[in-house]
Amino acid sequence: MTDAPREGAPARAPLVLTSLILAALVCNINLAAANIALPDIGDAFGADQTQLNLVALGCSLGLAMSVLYLGAVADRYGRKQLLLVGLALTVVASFLSAFAGSIELLIAARIFTGIAAGMAYPTTLSLITALWSRGPGRTGAIALWSSVSAMATVIGSVLAGLLLVVLWWGSAFLVAAPIAAAAFVLVWILVPSHVHESTAPVDHPGGVLSVLAISAFVLGISEVFAPGRAGLGLGLLGAAVLLMLVFGIRQHRTRHPLYDLAVARRRMFWVPAAGGMIVFGSLMGAMFVGQQFLQNILGYDTLEAGLSVVPAAVGLLLVAPLSARLVLARGSRVTMLAGYALVLLGFVTMLFWREHTPYWLIGTGFLVIGAGAAFAMTPASRALTESTPVARVGMASATSDLQRDLGGSIMQAILGAILASGFAAAFARQIEASGQSASISASVTEALQASFASALHVADQYPQYRDEILSAASLSLVEGALGAYLVGAVAIVLGAAVVAIGLPSHERERELVASYEAQDAPTEVVRA
Repeated sequence: MTDAPREGAPARAPLVLTSLILAALVCNINLAAANIALPDIGDAFGADQTQLNLVALGCSLGLAMSVLYLGAVADRYGRKQLLLVGLALTVVASFLSAFAGSIELLIAARIFTGIAAGMAYPTTLSLITALWSRGPGRTGAIALWSSVSAMATVIGSVLAGLLLVVLWWGSAFLVAAPIAAAAFVLVWILVPSHVHESTAPVDHPGGVLSVLAISAFVLGISEVFAPGRAGLGLGLLGAAVLLMLVFGIRQHRTRHPLYDLAVARRRMFWVPAAGGMIVFGSLMGAMFVGQQFLQNILGYDTLEAGLSVVPAAVGLLLVAPLSARLVLARGSRVTMLAGYALVLLGFVTMLFWREHTPYWLIGTGFLVIGAGAAFAMTPASRALTESTPVARVGMASATSDLQRDLGGSIMQAILGAILASGFAAAFARQIEASGQSASISASVTEALQASFASALHVADQYPQYRDEILSAASLSLVEGALGAYLVGAVAIVLGAAVVAIGLPSHERERELVASYEAQDAPTEVVRA
């Protein structure tokens, strides 16, 4: 049976929106859970920094590589149905992650978690776009969805930190399981089925190509900067370029493309997509590096580290309503640039973080980053959905997800690799400066440079040198983190330039959106 929405919004709109936001919350909590647990995971498995990067990266990698394909599948076969499957598999994936017996199994389980999220997360925005018509109602719904989705990073960090105080590292991955179960029930009961879905066939070969291309690209970036893995990284990046080229050719030639290049070329599509990817990716990268800094350098326990990012949630809550009003009054460009300015300010504060940094500076950094993200997220998501035919809105929602997940994967990979290489290089210099490099074996040297957790294991094995090793590890991690923050700040400046140059004025934006709607009206094929 098909349930159609009433004019402007679905029946029981507040409850429907609540269920969709709760489903989105699940996916984003899973993205945040690993960051707070990384020091404990490193200690439990003796993992090197590159392995820890892959644990943190796994969920966003799984989501990023699958979201385009699964967004198209949802458009064709049922958005609500795929959302329910994704929520159910999230529960399974949470337990697989929590009880993984090795670092390799944990990485695999995290990727599986991301694929489950790829089934669920894009459909939440697709359903909002299909169920709410253009106008203030949809803009407000997207603003609330965006802000709460971003808040999930904070919520996940706090809940995971609380559990890690009393339980083992795996408990962090169980946070999302009960929320996913509750969201499953609410979506099943409240959300209408088969509203404005496509009847066009899915480009399955294109879907497979997109999965392979994105996974090779993200893994290539994570490996190319890692010590001793440049060859593997370059090979993966070369394969990614080739796969993307083949994917692009197929999308240009096929009658029913997975990713409509004609829509993607629209100014109000590709510019917000690129701009959003940079700002969201930088935000996730900052959180990833920041959590390791707080616990390893400042000595915060997991609960303190989780609570330390609460100001980011405050910034999101305070600014989300302002963002929705500003984008309606001044347009996407002004609103996104306001967000970029605040995120850049947050990165600047991080460049002053040191071993004895007071919390007020840390809290200020997270507060302004949260506020900046709220300003940037609403116009980016809104512009994508309004530039896309409603029957292909899965493409827009998938791109919106890619802003967070591919952007987050890329920036986490880059910043994580810079953190790892910076840590290793700084430690190597300190070993050389100590005058004892000749007496330290190659295996011990490698362990010292692998990660902060690995250096702690060496310190436990050589207690007579413990203080010296801990001091060198702290100084090395600070140096690596500062390099990562600097790269993040540069990325924000470049993204702001893309937005400032690429996005049009508010009046021109309205004209472009109206022209897209006129172009799409005669050609849309939907099942209503």
